[in-house]
Amino acid sequence: MVAFFLNLSQERIVQRYCHLNPMVKPDDLMKWMKYQPKHFYWAGTDLIHVTSEQGKRQMVVIETNSCPSGQKSMPLLDDNLEMGGYEILMRETFKPLLKTRRLPEGDLAVIYDKNPMEASGYAAAMASVFQENVHFIPFYNQADEQNVRLNESGILEFADESGNWKPLRAVFRYLTQKPWNRLPIKSKTFIFNPIIACLAGGRNKMVASKAYEFFNAEIAESNLKIFTPETIWDVSKNEVPLWVQKMGGQAVIKIPYSNAGQGVFTIVNQQELDNFMAKDYEYDQFIIQSLIGNYWWSSNTQEGRFYHVGTMPDKKGESFAADVRMMLRSTKDGFKPLAIYARKAAAPLLDHLESGANSWQILGTNLSVKLDQNQWSSDTDRLLLMDRRDFNRLGVGLDDLIQGYIQTLLATIAVDKMAVNFIGTKGALKQKLFRSLNNDQALIDEIMVS
Repeated sequence: MVAFFLNLSQERIVQRYCHLNPMVKPDDLMKWMKYQPKHFYWAGTDLIHVTSEQGKRQMVVIETNSCPSGQKSMPLLDDNLEMGGYEILMRETFKPLLKTRRLPEGDLAVIYDKNPMEASGYAAAMASVFQENVHFIPFYNQADEQNVRLNESGILEFADESGNWKPLRAVFRYLTQKPWNRLPIKSKTFIFNPIIACLAGGRNKMVASKAYEFFNAEIAESNLKIFTPETIWDVSKNEVPLWVQKMGGQAVIKIPYSNAGQGVFTIVNQQELDNFMAKDYEYDQFIIQSLIGNYWWSSNTQEGRFYHVGTMPDKKGESFAADVRMMLRSTKDGFKPLAIYARKAAAPLLDHLESGANSWQILGTNLSVKLDQNQWSSDTDRLLLMDRRDFNRLGVGLDDLIQGYIQTLLATIAVDKMAVNFIGTKGALKQKLFRSLNNDQALIDEIMVS
């Protein structure tokens, strides 16, 4: 089923979606399928399959990622194409983008701070597609010595084995931890994806939530919409208990600029709220979202109470919260899906929570485990691959995949449009506009403006 979905044409996806959503006109949706992004070329969206008490099922966007993982977890669509989606992204997206730009002289590189297995896959595919040597360079957050720098001409350079600095004409960026504090917004070296895609929502949940709202207003007449949990933004720490109370005592608190499962706090009881309030945080502002749990302990929202569909019950009769990562990339013909995988939580989705229950074990699906500064592991036991063994456990069908893809498409476009708004005529960040939408001084101080 997944292979069938990934091979569907844009026209067939549009026809099916509009058949099930008759208020959406095919021409309106096709316009967005053909959209050519200015900054956000490759994205992955985390989706939760939810339902309401009235049985209304839908895919809900949790967040959008500007350098998403998952390619190493994607089975090959064609056994004869051994590099799979790695090569597809390099051949159909990265290489054509380079042909449209005036680039400085220099080499190609993949720079990374996490997930070296996946990042090295992109480096190998890049070397194969371009038929030249590709440098594979670690570029960690807050490292004492760095192998990458921006020179006075605005070109990224790397240090070779002899310590000599050499120019890079283009880099594939797999930086997940505060990439804006060591890569510039503007450079002559082509950066894929550029840092502005992170600040506009690809690694900034605060601005992403606003980007979704602005784009939803733009597409409302088309009867299209990005579905997200109810979101309150620009929340100071002292306000948090009030918003949690408004949502019925269940909520999700997020540090907007963290990722890989870090900085996310699920709140279902007073103890978990007290634990959150007792800690100090490096940023001043948070976002709060309605909590999607089981029906008996999900947040009350203006649109009702949504809860996890969950995995199919196992032999013990237990279902688990799960999310789906949908990855897409831009091409000359518009956006196309690239890869899918899923993750489940560590503990089963209970009907009723016991006193003192750890809600993150029941709801947290991210597989990343932080061991130390710049050191990570992964809980692969909870990974659900798109193969015959795992896929059926998800309980999703072809129409759910199509709906999830449309949500991923719209969320990606929303972030790209926000990125366009943030960039001035000379390619620099519009700092006043950015501050008006994300007035968090701790974040602003981190951004490498030039």
